[in-house]
Amino acid sequence: MQDVYGLIDKLQETHALSKEEWVQVLESRNAAAASYLFEKARKIRETIYGKDVYIRGLIEISSYCKNNCYYCGIRRDNRNAERYRLMPEDILDCTDEGWRLGFRTFVLQGGEDGYYTDDLLCDLLGKIKSRHPRCAVTLSLGERGEASFRRLFEAGADRYLLRHETANSEHYAELHPSEQQLETRKACLAALKRIGYQVGSGFMVGSPGQTTSHLAEDLLYLKQLDPQMVGIGPFIPHHETPFGTYPAGSVELTVYLLGLIRLMLPHVLLPATTALSTLDPQGREKGILAGANVVMPNLSPAAVREKYSLYDNKLCTGEEAAESLQALRERVERIGYTVVVDRGDYR
Repeated sequence: MQDVYGLIDKLQETHALSKEEWVQVLESRNAAAASYLFEKARKIRETIYGKDVYIRGLIEISSYCKNNCYYCGIRRDNRNAERYRLMPEDILDCTDEGWRLGFRTFVLQGGEDGYYTDDLLCDLLGKIKSRHPRCAVTLSLGERGEASFRRLFEAGADRYLLRHETANSEHYAELHPSEQQLETRKACLAALKRIGYQVGSGFMVGSPGQTTSHLAEDLLYLKQLDPQMVGIGPFIPHHETPFGTYPAGSVELTVYLLGLIRLMLPHVLLPATTALSTLDPQGREKGILAGANVVMPNLSPAAVREKYSLYDNKLCTGEEAAESLQALRERVERIGYTVVVDRGDYR
């Protein structure tokens, strides 16, 4: 059996581990091994992407959702959630402001809200691309049919984010009601790949019931899927959900996983997520120093940001806000990296 350093070396060389090796590299981690991992992860990301950190303008378009995920603050049964929808003209205003600020990728994210039909979204995508022909548009609007995904792609969507959350069916059933199935989520991701999107997936770290074996399955699934983007973040409870009293996930483990994912998928676009910064004031920096190369400041109208409450105490001000871009640039520069004006496509 190799020690943790040998497994990190193997991952760097082969970009793959067995399930047993993934469990070992996770369970035998320590501060020295993490430092060893992060140095390798930074070297790989700098070889491919240099010191650039890409910014995405996050526009949270709706807090309505038909789903009832047990961990999510905007779940259907949360009667105390503040609901809102952005109209197309509101979203266009956000992209105009984002372009002015220097954003070249816009991420339209929301709950699974039937108001946003294919016709509405296709018209919206056409207008965004007409106003800003050199921008990229990422959608993160949950599960849809393959015909819908194809229409949106043909209308101008470049990327689609759909986190699988856990690759273990039994664990998926602990986190979601029975009408939601892991097989459906995986089928959507496969369809997005077939169509030609730059595809993003990912998972929560420390979600209720999660084991190291589950995390190993997540990593094996990501290797198989080979997405262009991976978004992971620590689980953070929301008080109006069945998991409201559960402990949050570990920042330390999340950051360690970022380093492992960089070695496994060297070219991947890897965000340092808002959830990291919510739990740790240095979370963003820790993520970048572990191999991440994307940050996603909030471009949503200020009046609705707190209403898109997926988990408690979500940051939407300070460096997490698009209008504070200069402060974000300065913080990133202090650790030796540079926020760039770029679409930030997968290489």
